[in-house]
Amino acid sequence: MIYSMTGFGRGKVEDQGREMSIEIKTLNHRFLDVYVKLPRTLSFLEEDIRGMVQQHLSRGRVEVNVSYSSYRSDAVDVQVNQPLVDAYLSCFNKLARERNLPNDISVSSLLHIPEAFVINEVEEDQETLREMAKTLMEQVLCQVKDMRRKEGENLKKDLLVRISRIESMVKCIEQRAPQVVDEYRDKLKNRLKELLQGSELDENRFNMEVVYFAERCSITEEIVRLFSHLEQFRNAFEASEPVGRRLDFLIQEMYREVNTIGSKANDLIIVNFVVDIKSEIEKIREQVQNIE
Repeated sequence: MIYSMTGFGRGKVEDQGREMSIEIKTLNHRFLDVYVKLPRTLSFLEEDIRGMVQQHLSRGRVEVNVSYSSYRSDAVDVQVNQPLVDAYLSCFNKLARERNLPNDISVSSLLHIPEAFVINEVEEDQETLREMAKTLMEQVLCQVKDMRRKEGENLKKDLLVRISRIESMVKCIEQRAPQVVDEYRDKLKNRLKELLQGSELDENRFNMEVVYFAERCSITEEIVRLFSHLEQFRNAFEASEPVGRRLDFLIQEMYREVNTIGSKANDLIIVNFVVDIKSEIEKIREQVQNIE
């Protein structure tokens, strides 16, 4: 199964006045890089969330955004800042007496005094929140993996088409390679006859030159290795473990063999095939960068 590294998932769960939502976005990355954004109330869950991501995903930049709200009546505890309020009241009463002002202080006026009330969040039940987060993470990670799987299947189809194109062109090169030596032999013989102007051709030296040319431009080994890499590339899609790094390595090896063929072939037709193969390899390389 081939998985892309691009995925997205979002979910929300409500339980007894608590509401938690999780959004996960995954992007290309050489390794597994997990970024978790949590509200302060849920900061204790960071390692649990990282562990769950590592169980499900092996590569990619993973951004986990968690939000939480509590609407329970006992979620907060409000206390009067008694020393501060007493100090304000004492000051107001003194001012009213000394200035002969009406003392019209009301409870509502205390609301305008900065820090007159202390609001404390009641400590949450961590095990309840942990279970909520675990259940929700499983749901959202399933969404992410499903999206990555579907995109991976599309990538696989495209890559197999391109691999088949490359294989067809390599077969054409394989068929063309022997003709290069034959054409060189004929051209060299004709050229020597023109230069010798009727003098006898040294067949031994001539044959040695042709053999030297054939050895110098032989691409048999490169073609064999290239076919092997193409077959390994296809077989990688049947692996049960992530194959992105393996495919990336095979692409590098293919490119190396094709480069060598281009430099050794000494033939315009083969060089044109090499250019087309390189173009396909570059397109494959771009796609492979997104495979887990």
